[in-house]
Amino acid sequence: MRASFSLALLLACALPLAGCGKPVDLSAGLQVEDVSTGWLDTGMQSGQNKLVPSITFKFKNVSDQPLPVLQANVLFRRATEDAEWGSGFVTVTNSEGLAPGATSQELVVNSQLGYTGTEPRQQMLANSQFVDARVQLFAKYASTQWVKVGEFPVTRRLIAQ
Repeated sequence: MRASFSLALLLACALPLAGCGKPVDLSAGLQVEDVSTGWLDTGMQSGQNKLVPSITFKFKNVSDQPLPVLQANVLFRRATEDAEWGSGFVTVTNSEGLAPGATSQELVVNSQLGYTGTEPRQQMLANSQFVDARVQLFAKYASTQWVKVGEFPVTRRLIAQ
């Protein structure tokens, strides 16, 4: 009886560790790849042209563990400010996770906020009042905390919708 209790206790302690290794530090275990930024032409709004910052990217799992329920939080900021200017949330994988060595599908996130003007879109980008933007990428998986995994300037180029 005592041996079976000891075995049960040993199994109870070992099982939670079996499928889970040490938590992955996403700042080292997740690479941001194929990054492309620019200004998305969202068309006319209230009689004016509207441009919003946009980013396209992929994640690559460079750790030795799967990353279940991988998510990305994308923050857009004006280059001269620390305040959030727009954001987007993306579910990268569901419970199946991103396997070690695997790369996610292409992810696209557009800010809700941007610039409007009556001048042609290309002239808007060249306007002396135009303020550049940057984008910060944060990621988390399962129940871990958000980790900054990248920061990129938004290139002054038009992206057609």
